[in-house]
Amino acid sequence: MDREKKLISFDVFRTLGIEHVRALKPEQMFACRDDLRQADWVLFPEEWQVNPLIHTLGCRIFPSVASYRFGQNKIEFTRAMWMVAPEHMPETLILPATSEAAEQVIDRFGFPFVVKIPRSSMGQGVFKIECRRDLEALLPELDVLYAQEMLPIDRDLRVVWIGDEVVAAYWRVSDDFHNNISRGGEADFSAIPNAAIALVQRLARGMGIDHAGFDLACVDGHWYAIEANVRFGNDALRAKGINTAKRIADWLDHCDPVQDGPETPDKPDGPMQPGRLATAC
Repeated sequence: MDREKKLISFDVFRTLGIEHVRALKPEQMFACRDDLRQADWVLFPEEWQVNPLIHTLGCRIFPSVASYRFGQNKIEFTRAMWMVAPEHMPETLILPATSEAAEQVIDRFGFPFVVKIPRSSMGQGVFKIECRRDLEALLPELDVLYAQEMLPIDRDLRVVWIGDEVVAAYWRVSDDFHNNISRGGEADFSAIPNAAIALVQRLARGMGIDHAGFDLACVDGHWYAIEANVRFGNDALRAKGINTAKRIADWLDHCDPVQDGPETPDKPDGPMQPGRLATAC
């Protein structure tokens, strides 16, 4: 019989339902060094914990380091997209937050366009810029001017990736500029396009991500990846009866803590989808 894995979690809610997990608060990390060093997996540390856990204790963490790097910072995700699949990244400018850079953005995009705070989630820190006055008012609050073309969409697609597969996908639909479920958007699990699933498979594997919610948009049949979120919302998944903790547990069971990479069982590349797959967006 396989040895029971030693699991320590710093996020009890995201690992609720995984058996034999010891829950710690992030601030307990320093008092529990020996236990962390002996753990097979350390689950959902805060970002500030990642470096000391990996580089001083040699811990193996879930989500992966790449999931944290690319799933919590839009600038890092954009640069990764430019390497992995630049044709699927909306046109984006990353510039100093200066008046000169603002003029460059206006000249490139015209109005409207989108400005985002790189480290934000749930639709917070995402602004629709409709005129020069909007940008001038926002500019003093920014450390970096992250500006993006505004795609002509009325919905986006959240694709949830855990381990090495898509476990769910749903449209986020709203009458508002923001489609986030946390801001009133509605979830629709029907007619999920195969092309979107294939794109997320390509991106997640190409970036080394093992836990993220990817946000995609489709314009004239072409898919764009807007961002990835390592700590994505679970409300729509819970309402659909999708147990993310079980998917995480299954993934960890297929990984060898001694090795650098996962031991992935033979399985088809097709997605595990609760909704009907369609062929077009």
